[in-house]
Amino acid sequence: MPESTTLDVGMDIHKESMAVAYVAQEHGAEVIYLGTIGTRHADIDQLTRQLQAKATPLVFVDEAGPCGSWLSRYLTKKGYGCWVVAPSLIPKKAGDRVKTDRRDAVQLARLMRSGDLTPVDVPEVEDEAIRDLSRAREDAVRDLKAAKFRLNAFVLRHDSRYTGRASWAPAHLRWLSDVVCATPAQQLVFQEDVRAVNAPTERLQRLEQARQEQVTSWRRPPVVAALEGLRGVPCTVAVTLVAELGDLTRVEHPRHVMTYLSLIPSAYASGERRQQGSITTAGNTPARRALVAGAWASRDPANVSRHLPLRLAQLPKPIQDLSWQAHVRLCQRFRRLMARGTHANQVVVTMARELAGFLWAMAKAVTVTPSRQKIDRV
Repeated sequence: MPESTTLDVGMDIHKESMAVAYVAQEHGAEVIYLGTIGTRHADIDQLTRQLQAKATPLVFVDEAGPCGSWLSRYLTKKGYGCWVVAPSLIPKKAGDRVKTDRRDAVQLARLMRSGDLTPVDVPEVEDEAIRDLSRAREDAVRDLKAAKFRLNAFVLRHDSRYTGRASWAPAHLRWLSDVVCATPAQQLVFQEDVRAVNAPTERLQRLEQARQEQVTSWRRPPVVAALEGLRGVPCTVAVTLVAELGDLTRVEHPRHVMTYLSLIPSAYASGERRQQGSITTAGNTPARRALVAGAWASRDPANVSRHLPLRLAQLPKPIQDLSWQAHVRLCQRFRRLMARGTHANQVVVTMARELAGFLWAMAKAVTVTPSRQKIDRV
């Protein structure tokens, strides 16, 4: 009969191998390194049977990464507890310069027993699918910008200048089709650069169409529609935020959302001296980038645009009130901070931090499917 004690199992997982260590929760128990196993489902099932013969229940922990989500979902489906922790939140000794799979697995098991780890939320498969679509669209936008920059640089290097007003409009594209280079080799390079612009453009259109179709059948359209009621948060930003952050209502205070997005300033305090620096930039980068881009809308006066009332018309009255409250507060504070002489980039980050609080409030006002567990961070 296995002992009735909890085993904390640390796993350092890679593509083809996984280092495993475990420790009992009793005080003074020694961390035991089990060895390296494969990453197939049969290997994981054999591991669980081997550990169940020693003690029950089992609690697994691994680092967030390409293999963290599917492993957590698989073990959770089997009835085991599985924590996924961010590598940036794992305590490390300042003088420790040795990193091996064995040491990482032993360290995870030891920190799990001591309670020094904080789990992150593991998205459901459908939530992860929308997140993959959002990130693929962001990659396509980045590739398109780089391709346009290379094409513009090539044309300018050969003393060809477009005199129209709007770049990449139909008139600009017609002008590009008439460009003739001096040599056949340069003409070939020019045509390849044009194709390099057309390819990500078509890819971006396909991804946006797929995202629009998938969002309609997603389980979080009410939250997306509510966030679109905020100025500076169109459909693209709203879907990105919900896909990256998940269920915002699983945290008890909006400060946790701001911390997860790394929109709070770094701080150094020693004795009576306290100094604040720039934001930590250690949180979710796609969500923070989308939120900061939306916060630039606060620089304009608090006027009602033509598109915002159309989005608000289908929303409940409490959502509309929150939208107007955020609208007025952010615009007033933006102008007040700019009048004080604060740099515009710092002001926008401040607006993004307050906008994150309104996101949490709107998510609270909308009925969504509750999360599987309550955790301290997003």
